[in-house]
Amino acid sequence: MKEPYTLSNTTADIVVDKLIAWDVDTIFSLVGDAVNPIFEALRRRKADIRLIGVRHEEAAAFMASGYAKITGKLGVCLAISGPGTTHLLNGLYDAAMEGAPVLAITGVITQDFSGGTYSQEIDAISLLDDVADFNERVTGPVHAQSMVDIACRTSLTNGTVSHLSIPTEIQQMALKDDVRLKKQGHLTGSSFHTPGVETPPNEALEQAAKMLNKSSKVMILAGRGALAARDEVLELARLLGAPVAKALLAKALLPDDSPYTTGGIGTLGTLPSKKMMEACDLLLILGSTMPYLEYYPTNAKAIQIDLDPSRIGLRYPVQIGLTGDVKATLSALIPKLNKKTNRHFIEKAQEEMGEWRAMLRRMESIPSKLITPPYLVAKVAQLLEDDAHIAIDTGAHTVFTARHLPIKDQQEITVCGNLASAGPALSYGIAAQLANPERQCVVMAGDGGFSMLMVELATAVHYDLPLKIIIFKNNSFAIEGYEQEEAGAEKYGVELHPINFKKFAEACGAEGYSCSDPAKLQGVLNQAFQSEKTSLIEVEIDADYPPEPPEVMNH
Repeated sequence: MKEPYTLSNTTADIVVDKLIAWDVDTIFSLVGDAVNPIFEALRRRKADIRLIGVRHEEAAAFMASGYAKITGKLGVCLAISGPGTTHLLNGLYDAAMEGAPVLAITGVITQDFSGGTYSQEIDAISLLDDVADFNERVTGPVHAQSMVDIACRTSLTNGTVSHLSIPTEIQQMALKDDVRLKKQGHLTGSSFHTPGVETPPNEALEQAAKMLNKSSKVMILAGRGALAARDEVLELARLLGAPVAKALLAKALLPDDSPYTTGGIGTLGTLPSKKMMEACDLLLILGSTMPYLEYYPTNAKAIQIDLDPSRIGLRYPVQIGLTGDVKATLSALIPKLNKKTNRHFIEKAQEEMGEWRAMLRRMESIPSKLITPPYLVAKVAQLLEDDAHIAIDTGAHTVFTARHLPIKDQQEITVCGNLASAGPALSYGIAAQLANPERQCVVMAGDGGFSMLMVELATAVHYDLPLKIIIFKNNSFAIEGYEQEEAGAEKYGVELHPINFKKFAEACGAEGYSCSDPAKLQGVLNQAFQSEKTSLIEVEIDADYPPEPPEVMNH
């Protein structure tokens, strides 16, 4: 970063230099006149910061959110005023609801026109007030020097969204023309951040250890907040003989073949997770607010560890709440625990998981004239590299992917868990491939969700990203139809007009494939996965195959 700035530096220059100082290497945006000065500043610094041009601002926000989730770095999106800003909201809420640090920068119409119902005029500060933890309008280059730092620091410290709104003429203003410079000290801000690590007091840790040592049937529920604590969670499970049920956001916490996990939990989880939850006498919740209330224990006591004290007891009543970073808290707690000699509870979980895995394999291999979702997921899983990144959309296919894709030790997933929006998987996949160009990145999406933002396939092609995109095609919003029938109603409004995704892919410059025959699926997938180009595989699946909860599957 150039600091101190020269008097000829504009607000736009200062904003971009500050982002570079905060280790931002990528920014997602759609061009527009309200942010043209920032685009020019980006152009002059393209050796230091990469601009990814998108087709829709909603995708820009989802890419920024995905980039933050995947890398842990600050995700940044840039949009014009009016429609550009409103389009960001879905992706920004995704980031806010999953603790992903994201900065949104929006242009504003020239201030001389403000209040006159001018074209594309909206109150961006009010609009984003609910989603943004830090939300300010920049008034000049002097102001920008501190505001960008505060916005970046707030997002990284709190794992949240920040927003800066900058009028176009303010973006163009040079430091020498900011009259306040003559009246005030030279405030340049500070592009420095030290993450805080919080642990509970020792007395609370002793109480938790006493309860855990006394219990004979401990069950662990792990969520997104535990992802950085893999080693600690595994050691905890070993010491306590405690099975680990993983919320969807924590699917990659432990490999699915680990003897210490019962896999997923909830309607897209496993029957062993449900059974062991029902049988436990103490539930230890790690960084999770898993929403499926019917899958929590009925009478067990509970301890919860979470960085956010407002989440303690949110889903299940707890006897002890430990506010702190999961990794640091477990590191302090584990030395206080005794290794349990009675291993009956974990052995029962392992027995249940053996039967469950055998049932999944049977489901995946049942002969059928149509391609079933479990069969498709199993075939894709065979082609995934050991460190593949999988982006999963929201829909019926989410259930099948979560259940039938056995995550490996170094594989990762990105999913819109808390907001549960359909449509972001392609944007996540693009972000993942940009962040990890040497890794295999695969998108799993239903035809309904994919079609919402499928224009970004052209973005993937434009940047020569070798994404592999699997479309579960059943010409319907299948999960909604299933839920309608479960509620005693008939399917209504869930049908989708068929789209030829193969031809669409080819029109975008990608490779397109299509398959409806189970006997040919392996060959089609092999061909697509061997390509070094953006490849879309449209798979016509059995539209009547239900995304059932685990307890129904058992019958």
